[in-house]
Amino acid sequence: MRGRKRAMTLSTYLTGLMMGLSLIVAIGAQNAFVLKQGIRREHVLAVVLTCSLSDAVLILLGVTSLKHVLRLMPWLEPTMRYGGAAFLLWYGFRSLTSAIRNESRLTVETGQATPLLPAMMTCLALTWLNPHVYLDTVVLLGTISTHFPGSEISFALGAMSGSFLFFFALGYGAAFLRPVFSRPAAWRVLDLAIALVMGTIAIRLLAGS
Repeated sequence: MRGRKRAMTLSTYLTGLMMGLSLIVAIGAQNAFVLKQGIRREHVLAVVLTCSLSDAVLILLGVTSLKHVLRLMPWLEPTMRYGGAAFLLWYGFRSLTSAIRNESRLTVETGQATPLLPAMMTCLALTWLNPHVYLDTVVLLGTISTHFPGSEISFALGAMSGSFLFFFALGYGAAFLRPVFSRPAAWRVLDLAIALVMGTIAIRLLAGS
């Protein structure tokens, strides 16, 4: 029984890790900024810690607080579930379309060094002023965590680990990632993987499992 419980906890953790990585890996303004700082080797530790810790706070807020809100408003759970599934399907379709058309691009230019304070202000703005961050971390991950009763924290830790893993890999591995993602095939594989994961999670949400 104890071994089965550990296996379920590990499975929940890995689901959170996969979901967290899938939501965060798509290139956007925040990730482009982290990549740029990594290529320039400017304030990398401060930037990746800011992004990772911000995600951790938002994920924890969604997992711990959303459940209590749902007790007071039971109608909110199916609304969020179907809304989240619709968002995931749209997100996956966009990634699939991007893979077919091979539209993903990221150009990072080098230039004059940016002081720490302006760099951190930009990082915080790209993180906390982006409405999609709240949809991904608080609403979507919070809703999905309700499907793992008793293991919500394991799910949250998995999603947090995904954020830390991605941002540190992106920031410190930027010099290695740049030549890789200069090839269209790399973007195509990435977009296809995102589409597959998003579609799978959406189906699970719609099935209520």
